[in-house]
Amino acid sequence: MQQDLSVQANNDLSLKVKEYLEKVSVDEPLSADQQDIVRQQIKQLLIDKNAVIVAHYYTDPLIQALAEETGGVVADSLEMARFGSRHDAETLIVVGVKFMGETAKILTPNKTVLMPTLEATCSLDVGCPAEEFNAFCDQHPDRTVVVYANTSAQVKARADWVVTSSIAVDVVDHLDSLGQKVLWAPDKYLGSYVQKQTGADVLMWDGSCIVHEEFKAKGITDLQKVYPESAVLVHPESPQSVVEVADVVGSTSQLIAAAKNLSNKQLIVATDQGIFYKMQQAVPEKELIIAPTGGSGATCRSCANCPWMGMNSLQNLLSCLQGGSGEIHVDADVAKLATTALDRMMSFKASS
Repeated sequence: MQQDLSVQANNDLSLKVKEYLEKVSVDEPLSADQQDIVRQQIKQLLIDKNAVIVAHYYTDPLIQALAEETGGVVADSLEMARFGSRHDAETLIVVGVKFMGETAKILTPNKTVLMPTLEATCSLDVGCPAEEFNAFCDQHPDRTVVVYANTSAQVKARADWVVTSSIAVDVVDHLDSLGQKVLWAPDKYLGSYVQKQTGADVLMWDGSCIVHEEFKAKGITDLQKVYPESAVLVHPESPQSVVEVADVVGSTSQLIAAAKNLSNKQLIVATDQGIFYKMQQAVPEKELIIAPTGGSGATCRSCANCPWMGMNSLQNLLSCLQGGSGEIHVDADVAKLATTALDRMMSFKASS
């Protein structure tokens, strides 16, 4: 009974995700010559506007390479936030999904934050509407509210803590050591993983990531028969059955670190395939194999590539720099409330 609001929101999620996915549009690929022209234009505008690119591991490798070449960063959402807050650029070009831009704006209200497209969202964000989430929290006032970074500014404003997958276990373990019960949102798979790792009392919102939910344990074990010497790297947003077959479970940055530390020459990777750009840089001598998803072609929603991350392109990155489109604004009252939870995330020192 106590999770009715969470379940109802999740029941509506498939329709909401379908609605959002129908809006997804991806720019036509550029030729090599066109890419070079656009890249040079972007590089000059970054200088002219004192701007820097802050890109997520799941974005187009072309954008990741450009971020690196121009003094920006390619990172997970925690390091994106830290980099943006420390960099002296006047304008942050956040290439990812909308909650990342909102987080950057909350942490650096004095800076201009632009995104190539404001349509890029996340099924976790969509599946945790602020009004329903607030009502869920009201049902459980005795619990410390911990929300994943993949949420709207309004949801973060209700939280006591914001966490990324790289620090989620450590934060909840810390709260458990203080005798606090946790209300967790929105990813039920990550929440379940955190609960199992810590033994904490965790009440979960019923949400999921459309990318990670599609990985299948049987597909991975079948693939291991083809690559018997491989190791399996899994993001904790994946279903429990997938986590159970993993050699390493971790955030994007933790999986890249594991790829370097493992002796295996073949790695089966269960997260968005965009990570291959940075992972292959870290281990150029190793073979990276994407884990099987629940379908292929038109039968799966993501096929190991977030459709919203894919909305970011060189073309709309250039457009936002040229005209200032895609600017992120966050209500001042919401930002003030969210800042406390985000500051805790930024200052928390994980044990691993």
